[in-house]
Amino acid sequence: MKKVIFLLLVTISTISNAQRNEAQNDYLLAENYYREGAYEKATQIYKKLYDSSPFNTSYLGRLINCYQETAQFLKAETLLKNRIKADNSQIYLYVYFGYNFEKQGNKEKATENYNLAIEGLKKTPSYGGLIGRLFKDYNQLDNAILAYQKAMDANKNRNYSFQIAQIYGEKGEFKQMFESYIDLVDKNEQYFSLVQRYTSKYITDDSENENNILFKKILLKKSLSKPKDVWNILLSWLFTQQKNYTKALLQEKALYQRKQESLTSIFTLGKIAFENQAYDASKECFAFILEKSATNSQIINANLYLAKIAVATKDPKTKAFFNKLFETFGKNTLTIKLQVEYADFLTFSKNQPNQANAVLEEALSYANSKFDKARITLKLGDVLVFTNKFNKALIYFSQIQTLLKNHQLGHEARFKVAQTSYFKGDFDWAKVQLKVLKSSTTQLIANDAVNLFLKISDNEPVDSIPSGLKQLAKAELLAFQNKDNEALAELNNLITSKDILINGLIPGEVIYDDVYFFRAKLFIKQKKYAAAISDLEKIVAADNQGFLTDDVYFMMAEIYKNYLNDIEKAKKYYQKIIFEQTSSIYLVDARKNFRKLRGDTI
Repeated sequence: MKKVIFLLLVTISTISNAQRNEAQNDYLLAENYYREGAYEKATQIYKKLYDSSPFNTSYLGRLINCYQETAQFLKAETLLKNRIKADNSQIYLYVYFGYNFEKQGNKEKATENYNLAIEGLKKTPSYGGLIGRLFKDYNQLDNAILAYQKAMDANKNRNYSFQIAQIYGEKGEFKQMFESYIDLVDKNEQYFSLVQRYTSKYITDDSENENNILFKKILLKKSLSKPKDVWNILLSWLFTQQKNYTKALLQEKALYQRKQESLTSIFTLGKIAFENQAYDASKECFAFILEKSATNSQIINANLYLAKIAVATKDPKTKAFFNKLFETFGKNTLTIKLQVEYADFLTFSKNQPNQANAVLEEALSYANSKFDKARITLKLGDVLVFTNKFNKALIYFSQIQTLLKNHQLGHEARFKVAQTSYFKGDFDWAKVQLKVLKSSTTQLIANDAVNLFLKISDNEPVDSIPSGLKQLAKAELLAFQNKDNEALAELNNLITSKDILINGLIPGEVIYDDVYFFRAKLFIKQKKYAAAISDLEKIVAADNQGFLTDDVYFMMAEIYKNYLNDIEKAKKYYQKIIFEQTSSIYLVDARKNFRKLRGDTI
């Protein structure tokens, strides 16, 4: 008997699973027909699905939409009347009913049914989410907001502020949108990250942008009427987006003075300011940390960034500052990053690679973790490249690549293998490494890998015919070694070489663009802006649809705006990106800068 019952249960289960699978397959097929606009075919399948599962709201909604799309309004009306007659508590059905009249041009009957759905929420607020969503799908945005609000009024535990805010955004009513987002955070701070993400779609880095000003005013008003730390956090975030790091720091200081718990957010702000070359603001952040922190590691890391700022700003007291730090904190495990930074300074700023090498060799004796050893070894490799000792540098980079294969330091080491191979003219091996890095999770490394891979692939010599790539690689190596005049001499020789002009450096070809673009960057570094513009103009004259065209236009616009104070020409090249390079990564910045130069208020 037990066996019979077991077999019966198995059989029932098998049939049930088969039916579910069949229904799922039918639904997917119907959805496909629906999305392709084959409503007649979709109707037949949805009708079958609905008849078998009349309480499935997805089947019902799609079937009604199919009837409406095929002008079978009477069928939709009959179906809805029968459903309402059977159970008039399902008030969401009135939205379908109203839209059925809307499609027929009967506004009065449509409004009548929409109102029935909204008023019904007083008794049945649980349908608020579904009714609001249906109104939104039917582009009845005001009714959607009203439905959500009615549902919240009837049940204080319901919160549709997020949905309401999104709808206000769709309507372009940004004041109400921001207020709804802020109300959502006010009710539950767990929504902070979500609100921050959605608000960022409407915020720019322009402090004069209308939305930025509006958001700031609403936040300030809220912070006065109902003080909370979260408003300071949002204001700090807003100022950071606008690259106004000093104002962001004021908010962070206010937060710290209130709780005096953590300096992490100020440290993060200092790093962001440093990365955006806002060195004064960055210095303020780290100075505040030194003033308030009692944690040795935090104090050392703050000083590390102060040392980086000194290097970046070419402070004449930089070397003395490093030495003072080592006197204070010593050379040990805690100061390894500081020692690596000092070695970088000695090599690339003071041209003292031998001293740098000694610093790094000593640092290795303090390294306990494989990550610290990797950082030191990578910098040793850089020093070796600086002194043209490529093979030994490659050994060091390859060791790290193997040791930390899936770590960011491992990816960085692989890129250095590729770059060093490129410098020494081993293009095949460089491409092997770059192919792997193109899919790196570290976006900056992936982008650099793609750019270098394309440069090599497009320009490498074929059948021993010179292409100029070896000379370009040599010039880039010289620039890496801070030998800019020698790099320019190499490029000048490449440009004037008869052999290269005949065989490789032809206007319009990639190597032509790469050579002149790199020379323009060196000219900018030397503040020879007219010479840079001249080289960039040559690239555009040869081919205004080349791989580097948008880079060239943006660089020209920035030179005219920031250095030559020629607003009209700056606008001209921003416009070229806006209208001719619509897929460019510079498009957003070009629009913003153009509008600023034109005098727009937003």
